[in-house]
Amino acid sequence: MSSQICRALALTAVAASGTVAAGCGTAAPPASRQATRAAPPAPSLNTALVTTAGTWAIAVMGGRSAQHNNFWQLFIRPAGSTRWKLVTPPGTADNGGLVLASAGPSLIAAFRPSQNLTFTPLTQTRTGGQAWSSLSPVTAALAGAPDPLAMDPASGRLLALLASGAAVQAAPGYSRWAALTSQRALAVTAPGRRCGLRALTAATFTPSGTPLLGGSCAHPGTAGIFADAHGTWQATGPAIPVALARQDIAVLRLTQTPRQTVALLAAGYGHAARLLAAWSTDSGSHWTLSPPLPLNGAAVTSTSFGAAGAAAVVLTGNRGETITSTGSQWRTMPALPPGTVTLAVGPGEISALAVHRASLTIWQSSPGGATWSKAQVINVPIQFGSSG
Repeated sequence: MSSQICRALALTAVAASGTVAAGCGTAAPPASRQATRAAPPAPSLNTALVTTAGTWAIAVMGGRSAQHNNFWQLFIRPAGSTRWKLVTPPGTADNGGLVLASAGPSLIAAFRPSQNLTFTPLTQTRTGGQAWSSLSPVTAALAGAPDPLAMDPASGRLLALLASGAAVQAAPGYSRWAALTSQRALAVTAPGRRCGLRALTAATFTPSGTPLLGGSCAHPGTAGIFADAHGTWQATGPAIPVALARQDIAVLRLTQTPRQTVALLAAGYGHAARLLAAWSTDSGSHWTLSPPLPLNGAAVTSTSFGAAGAAAVVLTGNRGETITSTGSQWRTMPALPPGTVTLAVGPGEISALAVHRASLTIWQSSPGGATWSKAQVINVPIQFGSSG
């Protein structure tokens, strides 16, 4: 990103928020960890989700990030349509990644800082990506995970998890961000000590508007999901099966659907690692767990969610797994098309989004299908060399 663009965005942030906390300089430090053994890496920001407007997907395209030729793109398949289209918000460099927060017809896209930018620009659409409007920015870097930003469906309040490990919130207008807690503060509470909280990894709201934070725990058999009950944090993570009670648990994803909260949990490491989906329809006090999915040494590279709590994951080794809802079983998909960066779970079908430089190919398979069929190709006009 050029210094001129960075200075312009910094002035925009100061004018919108009334602070000088944001600006240009070195990137914000990563969230602190207090355990010697690292938690599993977060899935990439390649992801997909379903809202009332349609199915959204984020994919990184272009070239190498070291050359600032990686450009994150946003696509939507509008509700009722069979075709995808490019709706990346214009005007802001997105080499650092895009993350989304949604509630009803409203969707907010956040541009993670990269290069000389240290704050997080926000932009909003209520028209399925046809038009975007700039919002006051988050005056810090969002955490580098798929769920660092969430919107309360009732009030429009935003909850943000920062790269520093702090959690902050803002009312609509988003000009003033107030501290909610931090990894360090939560780690010394009673539930934080029982977890042995290493890091915060995700933030969301329950359908009733309760803030939830997810993290990785150093104490085996403990799922680190915490709910804010009028300023007091309570442990609300699901009970872990006895067979996994000696495994470290990390929250990889924590997100909301219109009627429930969905989480993806990693249990253990290496060839012993398992993946679990979890669903809650209340404030997080009651959860339903999926059967554990053995990863057999594979790593989770991308995660996405559909309607009614469906989830899909892309694993190393050209492998995809899906689970449709509470009480169902994980299902192995046919070998993924080359270049698949994420899966989108739509009504009656699953799409695999495959990237080759500036070309996105959408492949489709029906639930239980044994093959993929090419459905669409989108060529994205990427200006290589425009950042840096």
